[in-house]
Amino acid sequence: MWPYWVMFLAPALAATGSKATRPNPTATLALSRWPAGWILSWLSLVLLIGFRDRVGGDWKAYLGYYVKASEMDFNDLLQQPDPGFYLLNWLSAQVDLGVYGTNLLGGIIFAYGLLTFCRVQPQPWLALAVAVPYLVIVVGMGYSRQAIALGLEMLGLAYLGNESKLKFAICIGLGTTFHKTALALLPIAALSTTRNRLWTIIWVSLIGVVLYASFLEKNVESLYTNYITADMQSRGALVRSLMNAIPAFILVLWRKRFILSPSQGRLWTIFAIISLFLPAVLLAPSGGTAVDRMALYMLPIQLFVFSRLPGVFGAQPKLRPAAMLQAGVRDPVSGNAARQLRMAILLYYSAVLFVWLNFGDYSTYWVPYRFLPFE
Repeated sequence: MWPYWVMFLAPALAATGSKATRPNPTATLALSRWPAGWILSWLSLVLLIGFRDRVGGDWKAYLGYYVKASEMDFNDLLQQPDPGFYLLNWLSAQVDLGVYGTNLLGGIIFAYGLLTFCRVQPQPWLALAVAVPYLVIVVGMGYSRQAIALGLEMLGLAYLGNESKLKFAICIGLGTTFHKTALALLPIAALSTTRNRLWTIIWVSLIGVVLYASFLEKNVESLYTNYITADMQSRGALVRSLMNAIPAFILVLWRKRFILSPSQGRLWTIFAIISLFLPAVLLAPSGGTAVDRMALYMLPIQLFVFSRLPGVFGAQPKLRPAAMLQAGVRDPVSGNAARQLRMAILLYYSAVLFVWLNFGDYSTYWVPYRFLPFE
């Protein structure tokens, strides 16, 4: 299991050398400019995800997807419930790369979306370290279809943070071709907008209707049966939901300290409310699987909140923005507090990784990690 620890410790060590600064709500990032360290991180994730061998709880199921796609012609792909994922399998089959080609293509999309989202956070390496134990290892290496949809969601969130609502909608639309449940994220673009709200609601609704008619209408009954009425409960769903609820609670409780732009504030308040609501839904007699799937799409709130905590509560007083003084927020404690908060976050996620690897119900499907070139 040492490769998993290397994946976590590399960004964790990089995070310890970073400085805690106040997030600037008006700052933008040139998403096309990638420093060498981030390119190397992206390449490493792509290779580790793409060339994993017999790793992940649904490995056999995805072999079935590949076999089915390899026997189709191109026109048949568009008739499938998740055409984007079948397309990746079909492309891999054309060059005889097997399921590894599918995982490699999926890893490219997932890692690009994840790292793009991390890079727009005030402490990007800390955000990446937070992502590794569950979002990367469990989801990225286990739930291939939803991992790709999540990667596209995070790419869309990075664009949405730069007020690019159309690009967010396009990313969600593409994500829906890999996992239909991603369509549930589309209303966020309309709800989070602070300008031209009526026009945004109109075009988001039109896109939603088109996507629904294209991908969901024929599968509503099966989705309802599988996610709502079926007598099944996703193991660990409550724990995963609570992991999102913790940063959601922090954001709601200390909302003013985060100094977000109006659109950011609306966006992440929506994420926080959903994340706080999901654990309560699990108390219902059914719907555990649906809650678990939705909780996966809420995972970015962990990266958003925890990458900001050292700057929000522990940055040097000289870094405090004037807006905080006007709002009557007290001075941060000290630079030492920022380092302590950062270490506390890293210790928390190292504990998450340790517990899951050693005591997780299904961690045996991930352990040991096998890398195809060495098998």
